[in-house]
Amino acid sequence: MKVTIKDVAKEAGVSTSTVSRVLSDSSKISFDTKEKVNKAIKKLKYKPNIIARSLVNNKTKTLGIVFNNEAGDSFSNPFFVQAMKGISIYAQEKGYYILYVFSKNEEDKLKNIKDFSSNGMVDGIILLKAEKNDKAINYLLEKEFPFVVIGRPEESSLVLWVDNDNFSATYNITNKLINKGYKSIAFISANKEWNVSKDRLSGYKEALKNNGIKINTDIILHRKAFNEVEGFKSIEKIFKKRSIEAILATDDLLAFGANEFLKKNNIKNIAIVGFNNTPLAKYQNPSISSIDINAIELGYGAAKLLICKLENKILNCNNYIVETKFVERDSFRKANDCTIIKKEDINRIIK
Repeated sequence: MKVTIKDVAKEAGVSTSTVSRVLSDSSKISFDTKEKVNKAIKKLKYKPNIIARSLVNNKTKTLGIVFNNEAGDSFSNPFFVQAMKGISIYAQEKGYYILYVFSKNEEDKLKNIKDFSSNGMVDGIILLKAEKNDKAINYLLEKEFPFVVIGRPEESSLVLWVDNDNFSATYNITNKLINKGYKSIAFISANKEWNVSKDRLSGYKEALKNNGIKINTDIILHRKAFNEVEGFKSIEKIFKKRSIEAILATDDLLAFGANEFLKKNNIKNIAIVGFNNTPLAKYQNPSISSIDINAIELGYGAAKLLICKLENKILNCNNYIVETKFVERDSFRKANDCTIIKKEDINRIIK
């Protein structure tokens, strides 16, 4: 027979309303009473009815995650998988569920956010990116609906968010490449309207500037998406115009595609560095050096900020900055001879 809230109340010697308040972690219930009720719950192996509790408390204990179309093509980009893992870990710790939806385009994304924030299905929303004039963020701010962003938003003081210091991470790795002897460093990225892409480009440019290296727009490319195909096409396009010594990709998948182009055309001694330190990076040939952005921690921090807000806990800050770490592998260590492909050889390579 299924254990009910009445059975718990009888076992603990309290009213059903007291059990309900304990389940809601009410501050009006004493520690001793909570302990007594929780012991009864554990003894009887009581499982509260989530739907019934949500109707009473006007809370669903559910977080909504809105995937943009770049993530929805498939879960091919490990960043989203890792971020989801971090979100799930913290949500589970706090007894929250996750409901997610994929968006076909920006219009569809905004519609999904409006549905989430008005139909009572979720208590708060997690957004997986921030961009210039972000309609989703502006809408949620106007609606005063709880949400958090993975990525630095423009109105950073008004929004809960979690991110890396993308400017510093890119500045530092560009400096590291320059100190190793590379001067002609290609920069490949995607989705240039995203703030993460802007911050990484700024860090790259600032490092070149501070080292007295002229910024060459011919070797800076923003593609449509963070994937291997776009990485391949980026370096193919760059080699039609210029020779390079190193490649800085703002995502490992772009770096994988760039590496595939180099191997296909038997081009050696070009350093490659990616971002995200995805699990497959170490299995590439050569193994790909990468900036570990701690995507799991980004997701964990986002869920923590949002749930703390939902539970009216005092927040000392409105954001978390997650540290990055450079993971050096063969694509950095073995590219010692800064061999530059001569202009007359470019047509031979790119037919």
